[in-house]
Amino acid sequence: MTEAKTSLKRTLIGKVVSDKRAKTVTVLVERRVKHALYGKIVAKSSKYHAHDETGQYHLGDTIEITESRPISKTKNWVASRLVQKAEAV
Repeated sequence: MTEAKTSLKRTLIGKVVSDKRAKTVTVLVERRVKHALYGKIVAKSSKYHAHDETGQYHLGDTIEITESRPISKTKNWVASRLVQKAEAV
């Protein structure tokens, strides 16, 4: 059995909307779902608090977060990688 074990942890990609807390980023994850009754595609979003140990992710960055053990009352996700750096205005 030399197969690579697949991770059972969920991953999501979202945008950093707050980096004010120490070692924490707030990530907005948007998804598009079909309305059950009317069939229209609707945008739904959720905010997650993710652990950022080094403080390397900043406002506007698109990052990937991975599910983890509970780190605090609201944090059970960890920022795993940078997908796209925020554009400088």
